[in-house]
Amino acid sequence: MQRNQRRGKDQRGFTLIEILVVVVILGILAGIVVPRLLGEPEKARRTKAEIQIRGFEEALATFKLDNGFFPTTEQGLQALVEKPATGKIPAHYRDKGYIKKIPMDPWGNPYVYLSPGIHDDHDIISYGPDGASGGDGDDADINSWDIE
Repeated sequence: MQRNQRRGKDQRGFTLIEILVVVVILGILAGIVVPRLLGEPEKARRTKAEIQIRGFEEALATFKLDNGFFPTTEQGLQALVEKPATGKIPAHYRDKGYIKKIPMDPWGNPYVYLSPGIHDDHDIISYGPDGASGGDGDDADINSWDIE
């Protein structure tokens, strides 16, 4: 009988206060970590848009090397996928085009292409998550002339 009583005294468990302290600490950590993690997907989308714009610019540079000019605004980025049938027709267009397809920006909106551009020979713009020109912070546009 004494052995059973000793085991009861030697066995230790967590008190309610200890459990509550752990729960509070986990809550504080979650309050700090979760907002930071939620901000990362937006940063990833912005980075993806910048990478896609860089890809367009490389394809446009190759288009110009082959043909001596950039596609017009009317021909758009689609001129990188299939030979334009209107406007100035490229004489040395590659058989398979310059890229396979023109993706939408990471927010599901089309990229804006201007040629001649306001800031360069051509401008490429993603209007960001709000889909409208301008904006601040996370809603700011991603512009080809701002990408380093």
